[in-house]
Amino acid sequence: MTTLVVTGTDTGIGKTVFAAALTGALGARYWKPVQAGLDDDGGSDSLRVAHLAELTAERVHPEAYRLNTPCSPHRAAELDGVAIDPACLELPTGEGPLVIEGAGGVLVPLTRQCLYADQFARWGAPVVLVARTALGTINHTLLSLEALRTRGVPVRGVVFIGEANADSEATIAAIGKAKRLGRLPFLPDLTPAALAAAFAAAFDVEDFR
Repeated sequence: MTTLVVTGTDTGIGKTVFAAALTGALGARYWKPVQAGLDDDGGSDSLRVAHLAELTAERVHPEAYRLNTPCSPHRAAELDGVAIDPACLELPTGEGPLVIEGAGGVLVPLTRQCLYADQFARWGAPVVLVARTALGTINHTLLSLEALRTRGVPVRGVVFIGEANADSEATIAAIGKAKRLGRLPFLPDLTPAALAAAFAAAFDVEDFR
């Protein structure tokens, strides 16, 4: 069974949209272990992915923790009076591949003792790192790759989001010794069909199996 973790170099860079595209392309199940920010609009990344990837209910695993404040999970949990226990974040079982989505960046705290990168190391599943193509991406992406590898986390490669920036993308792949998996452009009309078509045009699904 293929299990992949989708994480990012920062928040708000399109990680959830890519996770939806990947889940749909693989015919996978989806899991967001910790959802913070429900106070924003009452929605969740799981609902958004289910819509964009056209997933049936049984292919979306419920979050282990649902938190209200839009901030780092460790703080959102404290504000909600909840204690996140990383040991309880066991991979859900089921048929077929599994796509797991982290929150924000690689070093976002789950608790005051455990970062997401530490949890990725416990799972041992390969990580797909999602990065912007905008200014600052080289530094952020190389730091994220270094943080993952320091913990022994296997990296499948880097996915870019945004307008093409061939030099930055090539520089990250070369210096970071990471495979450039492809680039997902901004989609003016973000529908399930448009997202599936954009993924098929920009990526080789076999790179993720």
